[in-house]
Amino acid sequence: MNKSTKWVQLAASATLLTALVFPAVAGAAGQPVALLNPAAAQAEWNSYVKQQYGITFAKTVTRDEFAKALAKISASTASIAEKEAAAKSFLPEVKAGTTKLVAWEAISAAVKAAELKELAYTYKEDKLAASLKKAGLTYKKDGALTLSAAQELAVAIDTGLVSASTLSSLKTDGEVTADLANQLLGKVAEFHGKYKNYLGTTSEESIYGKLAQAWNESQLIKAGALQDLVDKGLKQNLITGYNLKDAAFDPHFDPERTITYGHSDIVHAIQLIGLLKSEGIDAKVQFEPKTSAFIYLKEWGEPVQTDDYQVVQIENGNFIAYAKEYDLSFEFASVEEKKRFQPLVLQYAKKDDEDMTGLLKSSWWQPLYHSRTELADYPVITNNVLKQGRFVVQSFSLNDQSAKVIEGFKKLDSKVEVESYKFWVDQPFYNYLIGEYK
Repeated sequence: MNKSTKWVQLAASATLLTALVFPAVAGAAGQPVALLNPAAAQAEWNSYVKQQYGITFAKTVTRDEFAKALAKISASTASIAEKEAAAKSFLPEVKAGTTKLVAWEAISAAVKAAELKELAYTYKEDKLAASLKKAGLTYKKDGALTLSAAQELAVAIDTGLVSASTLSSLKTDGEVTADLANQLLGKVAEFHGKYKNYLGTTSEESIYGKLAQAWNESQLIKAGALQDLVDKGLKQNLITGYNLKDAAFDPHFDPERTITYGHSDIVHAIQLIGLLKSEGIDAKVQFEPKTSAFIYLKEWGEPVQTDDYQVVQIENGNFIAYAKEYDLSFEFASVEEKKRFQPLVLQYAKKDDEDMTGLLKSSWWQPLYHSRTELADYPVITNNVLKQGRFVVQSFSLNDQSAKVIEGFKKLDSKVEVESYKFWVDQPFYNYLIGEYK
């Protein structure tokens, strides 16, 4: 290995998924909600609705509160007012001034919001009776519920929109509790593909094959005009790198229990998951394809291009390199389990010496993992984010450099919106940001 090749490999391992910016991130959590016990499942729904949408309820929920919450979760691109009007239309009409919301009304609205009503109305009486029986309910033609309302309850049970155990423990004409509302809202989000999105869990035997397949199916991400803009920033030394992701792979995990880990070698990811399992740590796992872009200096030698690593020469003779990478997001069972992650990485996935043994394959000098919530011994940096459609550009910077980065992008395009937020990153990567080799 010649000196320039060795330097390229060292530089790539530290920069491929960074976006350093200089002016000129065996528990119940691993199980699908449907397999959790009722209390744990309810905690999942409550946490998700609060974390993702900022929705909280008092002990009971009014009609207006539920309609507004449904509107927030709606997959529609309509205006807020239009969404709220649509959500209110899902609720049965009542006498003017009525604020009380009862269980069957909320379930009916959720069925419509989840786009299940046509299926519901295919239920004939025998099928209807069998489905309602699962929750200890019966339908009578002269009863309080209309046929359509009973059909909606039945389809909600059969599709899991509401659990039979939940229905059997409440009265259909009883007031809607916060727990029932959160369960319905979480399921509506799931039916629109907006709930937690993950490959599997560290405890699943099939997770390794799923991960390898996801890697094989991913490719370099291209984002048109958005990418052209940030490439201009690279050319002008506004930033030295960025990463590009597709929001469709966002896991929607609880940030309190989540760590995101980035790398470029899929075998490393497989071994990392195996390490967590061997240590008794169970977590949901999401694979997020990522392309990292950085400046490749001409003195590093002629770059070798592949389908997963491409370069484009720029005016000064250097190159912009685009490398296929990934983020793994882990949602742990608890914050305490989350805290166990770093000691394992520092012991088994952090290179401290060129000839070091006992590490996972392709361990880096500066591993990169981060949290959106505070963790002890994790320094704070800033993520500068640009979005266009489903594409997301991230450029990491030291906190005191973020304003200059944002200003620089604004100069390139006065209409561009740059979001920024602080997050917690591992110490080795922070050391890299401030210019330390190890």
